[in-house]
Amino acid sequence: MRVPMTVADFLERAELGFSGSPGVIDEPNQPGPPVPESTYGRLGDRVRAWQAGFDALGVGEGERVAVVSHNSARLLELLFALPMSGRICVPVNFRLKPDEVEYVVRQSGASVLLVDPELDEALAGVTVRHRFVLGAETDTVLMRFGVEPRPWSHPDEDATATINYTSGTTARPKGVQLTHRNIWVNGLTFGLHTRVWERDVYMHTLPMFHCNGWGMPYVMAGLGVKQVVLRKVDGAEILRRVDEHGVTLMCGAPAVWNAVLDAAASWEGEIPGRDRVRIVCAGAPPPSRTIQRVGEELGWEFTQIYGLTETSPLLTFNRIRPGDADLPPEQRARKLSRAGLPALGVKLKVSEEGEVLARSNVVLDGYWEKPEETAAALRDGWFHTGDGGTVDEADGHLTISDRKKDVIITGGENVSSIEVEDTIFSHPAVAEVAVIGVPHEKWGETIKALVVLAEGATADEAEIIAYCKQRMAGYKAPTSVEFREVIPRTATGKIQKFKLREPYWAGLDRGVN
Repeated sequence: MRVPMTVADFLERAELGFSGSPGVIDEPNQPGPPVPESTYGRLGDRVRAWQAGFDALGVGEGERVAVVSHNSARLLELLFALPMSGRICVPVNFRLKPDEVEYVVRQSGASVLLVDPELDEALAGVTVRHRFVLGAETDTVLMRFGVEPRPWSHPDEDATATINYTSGTTARPKGVQLTHRNIWVNGLTFGLHTRVWERDVYMHTLPMFHCNGWGMPYVMAGLGVKQVVLRKVDGAEILRRVDEHGVTLMCGAPAVWNAVLDAAASWEGEIPGRDRVRIVCAGAPPPSRTIQRVGEELGWEFTQIYGLTETSPLLTFNRIRPGDADLPPEQRARKLSRAGLPALGVKLKVSEEGEVLARSNVVLDGYWEKPEETAAALRDGWFHTGDGGTVDEADGHLTISDRKKDVIITGGENVSSIEVEDTIFSHPAVAEVAVIGVPHEKWGETIKALVVLAEGATADEAEIIAYCKQRMAGYKAPTSVEFREVIPRTATGKIQKFKLREPYWAGLDRGVN
């Protein structure tokens, strides 16, 4: 027997087994009225009201509905309502500029646009056939409570469920088509590797637009887990809600956990969630010092994953193994900074050029209306990640060394900018760092560190360089250090190194030497 695996499976189980249990606690500080705390039974009712509303609009199966929103219960509901009815949800990064949102809406061919009240005025110029402001307007004008929606005519696990746009660090963003099967398998493996169960409480510290909140809304519903919505990241507020709601599990980029660590320094009393909270980190390999501090200062269990929007996103998972529990904290943290073992069902290899390649049921179906880019990414039966890495032959763990294009080759030696950044970041005066390669007449390229100092701290170029030379091979140390007020990032928190390099490579016909 073969039954299609679709997004509907997660909510159907939630309604069947946990209809009266707490489902979603909305962010109370929404610019519009928050959704009242709902059970999973009530969540199902609201999902069907959305679907009936889209039926009344004449939005058919396969049509795209774009949603530009901060974290909210309504966005979570739409991540179910649209795919479950055979439509396609396009969650859009709320940090994008209006012209970037307009590009995503136009390129996806969305016929409906739903916008957060806070973004309504800024996105007034983005026009589509149907446009609504999330909140009172959608609740009263769009949603049809008590009306039974049309069922999806032919449920298909290979149908596109969501189109999630990449952050576009090198070009226009591409629309990643994730199928119901992609989402289903990712949810299953994520839940397995993070040990999710009914007594967990999950807080959405990760933007839901980002790869559907890494698929967590689905697996949490399927296992009856209470979900707490956090609209905007704030370290102190995260600690407060961990305490208030008994949160046990969160996901996020390193910046989230740095914010919590900063807030913990002035927190009165015991840190909430000690020996209870599990956090999952991805987005960039965090400095080992950060990992060590999470365990020592918060008492939270740190786990590391690696993945991409194109892989739904989970490819690897790294949690400290029982045999490593007695290692010194610094050594444990260093092991946890690796990407980890392939997740269940994932096959990885490194090409001769050093690029990480992946095969799995979580790999995208393709880039929306970009066949050439799809063919380039899915070559020879493998997804080409664009990341450089190595696999430890002793234990099979993957280490991401760099974006391939960001490897610095100086005097014929390959240097991982991430390794240099990790070393510099461990300096107590450093708050942020980005390492890039700049042209050099003798060495081809040489290493430059762009450094933001911690508030009130002091350090000079010679001190940073000497610090690196004491801790790593001399050729890996930067030859120059430039101090900055801030290091610019993309809307999803990534450092755009190609932009940082541009001034130094201006006038040259290529970006490597």
